[in-house]
Amino acid sequence: MSNQLIDPFGREVNYLRVSVTDRCDFRCTYCMSENMTFLPKKDILSLEELETICNVFIKLGTKKIRLTGGEPLVRKGILNLIKNLGKKIGNGLEELTLTTNGSQLQKYAEFLKENGVNRVNVSLDHLDPSKFREITRWGNLDLVLAGIQKAKSVGIKVKINTVALKDFNEKNIIEMIEWCSLNEYDMTLIEVMPMGDIGSENRFNQYLPLSEVKERLSKKFNLINIPKKTGGPARYYKIEGKKIDLGFITPLTHNFCETCNRVRLTCTGILYMCLGQDDNVDLKNILRNKGSSFLEDSLFKAISRKPKGHDFNISKSGINISSNRHMSVTGG
Repeated sequence: MSNQLIDPFGREVNYLRVSVTDRCDFRCTYCMSENMTFLPKKDILSLEELETICNVFIKLGTKKIRLTGGEPLVRKGILNLIKNLGKKIGNGLEELTLTTNGSQLQKYAEFLKENGVNRVNVSLDHLDPSKFREITRWGNLDLVLAGIQKAKSVGIKVKINTVALKDFNEKNIIEMIEWCSLNEYDMTLIEVMPMGDIGSENRFNQYLPLSEVKERLSKKFNLINIPKKTGGPARYYKIEGKKIDLGFITPLTHNFCETCNRVRLTCTGILYMCLGQDDNVDLKNILRNKGSSFLEDSLFKAISRKPKGHDFNISKSGINISSNRHMSVTGG
């Protein structure tokens, strides 16, 4: 048996996204309800258990690990996990990255850089402080911008992730692109994903097709298709005259699954082979009741069930919850 994780469609699964916590210090309106009930500590993998599972993935050919949440940097003790995984770079692992809201970057950027994190994705949906507060409910834009600048100053490459939201930031996307270009941050635009109950909000009212955004941007900029790959689902373009690679993640208008090489581990130890499907394997149960020696075989069996693609859908009349899992549980 090969020691590589290969799915039924011949895709090598070498990218693991790990949600280290479902908790976050923001409450973004497209991601969470304002009054979230978070998981009890006993249901969450310990940092040692997370590291054990990551090490088995690395043994089976995982080249890239992205730590996510929730907000990964609010997890108590997370720096130890980052330090230990950072030691694996060059010893099986090629890259350790984070997706973050930026609130803790000013505090931890130097530590991240010293421990092998050379690239982070920062979620940022607006450059106006009041609008930023509106979308995040609790966020402080100045703190986030200071954190992004700190990361850049210590040599961490920053990519800005912006969820395109109808009637909220659609008229500000060009401003975001100009700002990213000025600061030499790459940028990815993302469609709203129908995951988890977000309270009274209706995702259809938030949904802005990126096909429409791209058409508008093409009237302002010369977009040049490039073959850039970062391990994720984005399709990238150069913008003539700008210092930016612009990505589009389009789960609804253009399925991005054909080259999928990733799986997602929740903070509760549930491994999902697809973001938009519910088939899973409970690695926490295996680890706690059988032991780590059983993980390897379980992963081969899980990857043998990885589907070809997701089933995301959004409509004016529907509840627009393709999966009951919040993104903060699955890992952004």
